[in-house]
Amino acid sequence: MTALNASVLLIYTGGTIGMIENAETGALESFNFEQLQKHIPELQRFDFTIDSLQFDPPMDSSDMEPGTWRKLVRIIADNYNLYHGFVILHGTDTMAYTASALSFMLEGLNKPVILTGSQLPIGVLRTDGKENLITSIEIAAAVDTNGDALVPEVCIFFENHLMRGNRTTKLNAENFNAFRSFNYPALAEVGIHIKYNPSVTRAADNSRVLKPHYLLDTNIAVLKLFPGIHENVVAAMLTIEGLRAVVLETYGSGNAPRKNWFIRLLREASERGIVIVNITQCKAGMVEMERYETGYQLLQAGVVSGYDSTTESAVTKLMFLLGHGYDCEEIRRRMSHPMAGEITAPE
Repeated sequence: MTALNASVLLIYTGGTIGMIENAETGALESFNFEQLQKHIPELQRFDFTIDSLQFDPPMDSSDMEPGTWRKLVRIIADNYNLYHGFVILHGTDTMAYTASALSFMLEGLNKPVILTGSQLPIGVLRTDGKENLITSIEIAAAVDTNGDALVPEVCIFFENHLMRGNRTTKLNAENFNAFRSFNYPALAEVGIHIKYNPSVTRAADNSRVLKPHYLLDTNIAVLKLFPGIHENVVAAMLTIEGLRAVVLETYGSGNAPRKNWFIRLLREASERGIVIVNITQCKAGMVEMERYETGYQLLQAGVVSGYDSTTESAVTKLMFLLGHGYDCEEIRRRMSHPMAGEITAPE
C-alpha cells in the first residue's frame, strides 16, 4: 500500500535513463526532468506528489566520485523530513559503488533510497527505463499497515529485482538484467505484483534518527591476483605513498599463491599499518581463510576476511572507515562485521 499524502523526491544525477534522441541529429541529449510527465504520462496516475531535482550538468556515472556521494547525502539529509522516500536516477557503470557508499553514509536511515537507471534511454521506444522508474517510485512510497516503509534501506531496482544496494554488482553491459545480488536474496520480485520479502529486508524502526556522514578517505588500492603475477607489481602497489588499505581479490574461497615473497610483502604491509581485506574473485560464495593452507597463510600475514563482500562494498566501506579516523586494528575489526547488512559474517 501507499502512505496517505505520500511524496517522493526524484534525484537525477545523469546516465542513460535521462537521455532523449535529438530528432535532427540523432544524438542522445539530456532532457530536463521538468518534462518528465510528458515523456512518462503514467506518472500522473500516482496519487501522491513526485518532486524532482536535477544535477546541472548531469554526470556520466564514470565520473562519479566521493564528492558526488556527499552531495547526494546532503540532498537526502536536507529533505529527509519532507518525503517518504527517494529515487536516485544514476548511470549503471558505478551505480553499485554509489549504492554501497550511501548505505554506510546514511546511518540510521529509516526510509527507502532506491537507485535505478536503464540500459536504453528513456526516450527510446524499447527503453527499460520507464518500468524501472515507475516501479522504483512505487516502492519508495510503499508502506505496511502500520504506515512504516516496506524497504527502509538503500537499494538498487533493476529489471524486476529489488536488491540491497551494498550486495549488488553490475553483471551485464548488454542485457536489461544488468545487476545481480549473488550472495543475498532479492528484497522484492516484481511481476504482475510486487512481492516483498520482509524476512531479508531491514525492518523499519521509528526510533532510528538519520545521521549523515561525509568523511571518506580514498587512499585505497584493489589488487586482483592472477597466475604469474610478478613480485615487482605487488611490491610497487603495496608501497604506494599514502596507501592505507588494499582490497585483495583472491581465488575461490580466499586462496592465494604460497610464494614466500608474496606472503612476506603482505606481512610487511600489514605491519606498516596497511589494512588488507581478502575478498573472492568469484561472483558467489565467500572467503574462508581457515579452509585451506593457502588462505591460512594470508591470515597469519595479517590479512582480514571480507567474507562475501562485493568489491564495490569493500572499497566504499574502507573509504568510510578510513575517513572517520579509526586506527588500523579497529578498521580490521569493523571490516569483519556488518555495518549495513553488507556481509554475512559467521556467528
